[in-house]
Order: sequence, then structure tokens, then C-alpha cells
Amino acid sequence: MQHDSHPQIIKQLKQAQGQLASVLAMFGDGRPCVDLAQQLQAVESVVRNAKHTLIHEHLEHCIGEGGMTGDEALRELRALAKYL
Repeated sequence: MQHDSHPQIIKQLKQAQGQLASVLAMFGDGRPCVDLAQQLQAVESVVRNAKHTLIHEHLEHCIGEGGMTGDEALRELRALAKYL
């Protein structure tokens, strides 16, 4: 199922992909560990935000408005909880 947020999430993940490629190049250039850690934190933040957007959108549209039974919604929520 395509959600309205999917294009935004794809854009964020492509951004993270570019940042990660830059970090790999930084390793090859022998950049200081502090610089590497800072850039890895930036990659992690973008991926974390994309994941949260995906999960919240799914909760709202698929579970909240998706016509699931109570048991189905509970199983879905439990499955997603480990990713929050």
C-alpha cells in the first residue's frame, strides 16, 4: 500500500544513502573519528526519522482507519512496537 508519506520517506532515505557514501569516502581519506561519528549520527537521524514517519503513517491509516478487527490491530501494533 502506498501512503502519502512514501515519497518523502524515499527522499529521506536517498539523502541518507548519499550521506553514508560520503562517510565511506571520509574513512578512505583518513578523516578524524570525531568527524566520522558526527556524520554517522546525521545518517542515523535521517533513517530514524524516516522509520518513525513510516510507522506513524501505518498506525494512522492502516490500523486506525484500515478496517482491521480489534485482534488484527493488536497483532499489528505488537509487531510494530519493537521498531519504535
